[in-house]
Amino acid sequence: MNAFRFRRAAVAVAAAAVLPLALTACGDDGSSDSASAESSSSAPAQEESSPAMDESAPADGPFGPACASVPKDGAGSFDGMAKDPVATAASNNPALSTLVTAVKKAGLVDTLNNAQNITVFAPTNDAFAKIPKADLDKVLADKEMLTNILTYHVVGEKLTPQQLENGTYPTLQKSTLTTKGSGENYTVNDTSKVVCGNVPTANATVYIVDTVLMPKS
Repeated sequence: MNAFRFRRAAVAVAAAAVLPLALTACGDDGSSDSASAESSSSAPAQEESSPAMDESAPADGPFGPACASVPKDGAGSFDGMAKDPVATAASNNPALSTLVTAVKKAGLVDTLNNAQNITVFAPTNDAFAKIPKADLDKVLADKEMLTNILTYHVVGEKLTPQQLENGTYPTLQKSTLTTKGSGENYTVNDTSKVVCGNVPTANATVYIVDTVLMPKS
């Protein structure tokens, strides 16, 4: 009888010793599985945080190297220009002062400001500087010729960058201009490059260009 009790006690002790080890092993397996599950569930989130970008797509906002020179705030900034009609907006951009002078001499300020949903290809001061001074002075002094040139820079609809990829558009001067390009690189009539494009004003979309456009004779 004593031997039987001894054996029962020995079995109980052995079981007590094995039980913690079994529980520990189960706990380790559970932790490992939990960590694996967490790792697996976090992997998709990491992938989603780094979506592929299509850099060839046209920009939704202003784009081009000359955009960097636009004031960051105030009336001449992109936000400021968006609040004013196009002739007024241009007058607040220092890079377009020659164009603004020409528009005033031609008496086109009200015409441009009152127009709705137009596109203006706006030559920079450097674009006008490419014209020999004597020739530029002659144009500025001839209202009819000046009006002819300036209205050639205006299209009677708002053009998106996508529409500039390969298009021919009638101008207010009554002849047409052509546009080509993709992404953020566009030309007008194959010679004038868009240096800051897709600039919104209250009544127009502006594409600032590096060469004055000349109507076809």
